[in-house]
Amino acid sequence: MSETRLSLIIFGATGFTGKYTVKEAHRLSKTHQFTWGIAGRSKERLEAVLKEFAPDADNVPIITADIKDDESLKKMAEQARVIVNCCGPYRFYGEPVVKACIAAKTHQVDITGEPQYMERIQLEYHEAAQKAGVYIISACGFDSIPCDLGVIFTQQKFQGEVNSIESYLNSWADHNLGGPSLHYGTWESAVYGLAHADELRGLRSKLYPKRLPPFEPRLKARGAVHSSNISEGYSVVFPGSDRSVVYRTQRYLYENDKIRPVQIQTYMTFKSLLTIMAITCLGTVFSLMTKCKCGRTLLLKYPKFFSGGFVSNEGPLFEAMDKTFFSITFKAQGWTEKLAEPTDKHSESPNKEMITKVSGRNAGYGATCTMVMMSALMILEDGEKMPESGGVFPPGAAFAKTSIIDELNKNGVTFEVVSSKEK
Repeated sequence: MSETRLSLIIFGATGFTGKYTVKEAHRLSKTHQFTWGIAGRSKERLEAVLKEFAPDADNVPIITADIKDDESLKKMAEQARVIVNCCGPYRFYGEPVVKACIAAKTHQVDITGEPQYMERIQLEYHEAAQKAGVYIISACGFDSIPCDLGVIFTQQKFQGEVNSIESYLNSWADHNLGGPSLHYGTWESAVYGLAHADELRGLRSKLYPKRLPPFEPRLKARGAVHSSNISEGYSVVFPGSDRSVVYRTQRYLYENDKIRPVQIQTYMTFKSLLTIMAITCLGTVFSLMTKCKCGRTLLLKYPKFFSGGFVSNEGPLFEAMDKTFFSITFKAQGWTEKLAEPTDKHSESPNKEMITKVSGRNAGYGATCTMVMMSALMILEDGEKMPESGGVFPPGAAFAKTSIIDELNKNGVTFEVVSSKEK
C-alpha cells in the first residue's frame, strides 16, 4: 500500500455521525500520528464541517465522492489506507464502499448495527478481502464494540474458562433531556433492519452450514421481564445486534484459536415497569408497521410521532448527548480450570463467577465516534496483531489481540473487573 496515501478518510463526513467523527479525528490527531481527510458529495458542505468541527485543523484534504458514482468511490479509496465509512443505512449504501475498498486494496471500518448487512458482506466478500489483503470490519460503534470487546475483555481476565455471559445495558442522563435522543439515520436503519429480519435465517445457513457442537450447561434465556442482582430495575431482551456480533466473534475464535465459545444472552434494564410498558407499546406498533410498505413509509415520514418524540431529522443537541451515559455489565460463569480442547467436557458445574463492566458517555454519537476512529487506528498501528492477512470480521475477532481496549480506556470508554469469586 502506497506510503503517499492518507492514513484514513472519513466518508459521509457531512452526516450527523460523520460530523462528530471529524471532531474526534481532529482530537485524536493530537495524540496519534496519522494523516486524515474527509469525503462526501458536496465540497462546500465538507468545508463547513471542517470549519465547525475542526476549526484549527491544518491541511485536511477534502475529497468529493458520491455513493452513486462507483468511480468516485474507487478514487477516494485509492487515496487512503483506511476508509471510515459513516454513510448509512448500510443496507443501501454500504456495499459500494466495500467493493471500492477491495478494488483499491484499502481497509474499511464502519458503524452499522444491521445484522443482515454485516452477515451478507461476510458471506459474499470475505474471500475477496483476504485476497486483497484488507480488513472490512463492521459494528465498530456502540453496536457492538462495548459488548463484543466486553466479552473478549472478560475472557482475558477470567483466568479459567468461560461458559456463559449475561449482559445488561443501562443508560441514563444527569438531567431531564427533553427533545429527541436519536437521529433519523438510526431510525431509518432500524426500520429496514426489522422489515427484513426474516433474511437472517437463510444468510446464516449459508454463512455457517456446519453447526457448533453443543456446550453444556446451556444458557437459557430469562423471562420476558425479569430482575437481576447485577442490574437495578427491570430487564428485557436487548433487540440490537450485540448478540449476533458476539456469536460471530466467538465462532471465529473457536474455529481458528480453539477457544471454547461463550454462550451469551443480552438484556437492557429500565427503572420502572411503566417505562417498559410504554416502550413495549411503541415497539409493537413499530414492528407491525415495518411489515408493509405503507407502514414503513409512515414511520419514515413521521419519525418523531411514531417514536414518541425520541427521533428527529435534526437529531439531539450535543449538550444533551454529552450528558447521557451508558454501562454494560457482564455476568460470566465458568470454571477455574481451562481444559485442553474446547470440546472437552468439565466434570463439575461452573465454579467461578466474574462481573465486568464497560461504561462511557454519549453512546450513540460520542463514544461511537471514538470507537470507530480507534478501530481504524488499530489497523494502522496494530495490524500485525490482527487475524490472517485480511477479510471480513466482527470487531471482537479483528481486535482481540490488539491494544484497542487499553486505548479505549484512555479515551473515555472504561473496561473494568467489578468482582470475581469462586463458588
